[in-house]
Amino acid sequence: MDASTFWKNFNLGTELQVSGNFIYNSLSIFDKMETFYHEEEIFEFLYNLSVGIERLLKINVILIEHTDDINQEAFFESIRNHNHQGLIQRIQKKYTLKKSKPKGKLIQILGNFYNEMRYDRFTNKEPQRYDKEKQILIEFINKYLNIEIKNEFLNVTKNQVQIKKFIGETVKSIVTEQYGILREEAHRLGIFVYEIRYLSKAYKIFIMEQFDFEFENRIQKEVLIKLINDDNLLLKEFLKEIKPLDFDNYDGNFYIKCILNRLTALNLDGELDVLYEETENLEERVEFLDCLGNEDVSFYFDDEDLN
Repeated sequence: MDASTFWKNFNLGTELQVSGNFIYNSLSIFDKMETFYHEEEIFEFLYNLSVGIERLLKINVILIEHTDDINQEAFFESIRNHNHQGLIQRIQKKYTLKKSKPKGKLIQILGNFYNEMRYDRFTNKEPQRYDKEKQILIEFINKYLNIEIKNEFLNVTKNQVQIKKFIGETVKSIVTEQYGILREEAHRLGIFVYEIRYLSKAYKIFIMEQFDFEFENRIQKEVLIKLINDDNLLLKEFLKEIKPLDFDNYDGNFYIKCILNRLTALNLDGELDVLYEETENLEERVEFLDCLGNEDVSFYFDDEDLN
């Protein structure tokens, strides 16, 4: 295998995993956003998505255009930019892409964000326009879902399932199409750059083609119900050995949300510190807790143990 083929097969394969990670992270961030009020959350979503899709587009441009015969310096200089639309245009010279207004608009938003909005708050030219990324995302959702997202301090629109599905489907229309092109180019070149590590973030994106977290959110709740109702006596006896902390009496759904969302659990930070100060044998308690979720620890009886 020559150096160029090795680079495209392995180095770009790692870049594909990186791309999938960024796309996954962006959608995970969006899934956890409760409203569109906080600029930093929208910035984080757009930043991760723009980087992830840009890297995917650049891989395809390389696979399509690069050969050892071209001017190497000029080629690599041509992709040292953040022009999402320009990369799409280069891919379109060989492939006909499916047209979709939301898809095209999102590509434009990502390019504008990365090139024009990323550092807006590091200048004082427009001190009153500090939330451009928020406004452009809200306008995008309002236009294509025909809804009005309210964003005042005491009157904010929740990030509803309908919105999450729309964003997920729009991202999916870009990513699955580009991954299909990547596979086609890989077959043409006789390389395996398209291979994805099993059950990684990129695996969910490129192989499972899941662009929302509906499954994960549901399965967490189903597993919680199973644990509560499990007839496995060993696990129940183990849990009974750990005396529950005397937390304040919040609504039960609040505690469930603490399990499902780590940021919600931060509400209990100070209270946990106080309770731990009052706990005897804290080190032993922590060792017990470390057993939960540890795959090296089993709480199931073998059939032989029951006889």
